[in-house]
Amino acid sequence: MPSLDPAIPDELRAGFDRFRRGRFWSEHERYRRLDRDGQRPTALVVACSDSRAAPETIFDAEPGDLFVMRNVAGLVPVYEPDTRSHSASAALEYAVLALEVPAIVVLGHGRCGGIAAVLDERDPLTAMDYLGTWVAGLRDLADGLDAEDWVDPARRHQALELQSVEQSIANLRTFPWVRSREQTGHLTLHGAWFDIGLGELHGLTASGWVLLPDA
Repeated sequence: MPSLDPAIPDELRAGFDRFRRGRFWSEHERYRRLDRDGQRPTALVVACSDSRAAPETIFDAEPGDLFVMRNVAGLVPVYEPDTRSHSASAALEYAVLALEVPAIVVLGHGRCGGIAAVLDERDPLTAMDYLGTWVAGLRDLADGLDAEDWVDPARRHQALELQSVEQSIANLRTFPWVRSREQTGHLTLHGAWFDIGLGELHGLTASGWVLLPDA
């Protein structure tokens, strides 16, 4: 069995050194307070694992501000009360019941590879692939976006990215403790979509998606 290299990649080690010499020391009191008092994040952000769409960067968040759950395509599964392991549901449960976050934001983004995997007509993934199984819940949405009805494939791709956020919000409401806290006014649910190239943020309203103006 190959041994593990105790070192980390040079780029990451250099980044840690910069962090420790810079931000960590300039915000040392904040880190000491978080270590002593624990975290009280203002929101749970459900986001994609994509390296271009980090919620902490997009929302210019400080350490301790956000509890972040990231996975391929930023999906929330439906509530499944069984004894199997559910990573996304466990993170959601911890954020809502232990941390009592007052808000959940489902954050989609442009050029999402997970969404592209759903739309890829070559279907490079078999039904047994982890990724194929994970994004399978979006197949029906994709089927509703008939490729022949879209002159621009990029617009179809974006449409599924937006619909994916909407479905994840609907799935959030299948969790009884999310639903009850929302109904009592202790929790709000939000949808957002980030345009990587333009640096724009779109928000989901009762009447549809809108470009959020600069504050």
